[in-house]
Amino acid sequence: MDIFKALSDPTRRHIIEQLYHHGPQSIKQLGLDLPMSRQALTKHLNRLISAKIVRADFEGKEKVHRLNAKPVDELLRWLAPFAQRWDQKLNNLQTHLGTPDEQEN
Repeated sequence: MDIFKALSDPTRRHIIEQLYHHGPQSIKQLGLDLPMSRQALTKHLNRLISAKIVRADFEGKEKVHRLNAKPVDELLRWLAPFAQRWDQKLNNLQTHLGTPDEQEN
């Protein structure tokens, strides 16, 4: 699955946030914070795994899900030039318009 498609769903973004803030979790732990069936949660996790954003590893008998930073880092590197360009455009606009204090004088 494409990383953009995986990130387009709010539930999947919530799962990513949970894993980011709380570290590796089992499906049971993830399900405590999400009002959905285990099957629905599994479907979302599988899409994140398919996009390589999340990994699932066994720790003993329990499957634990954790973030895989590499694809997100690659995405951020790819987006960085676009963000810089928009920052520059907004800074130019702010300079052109001036600050509110300058407009009153």
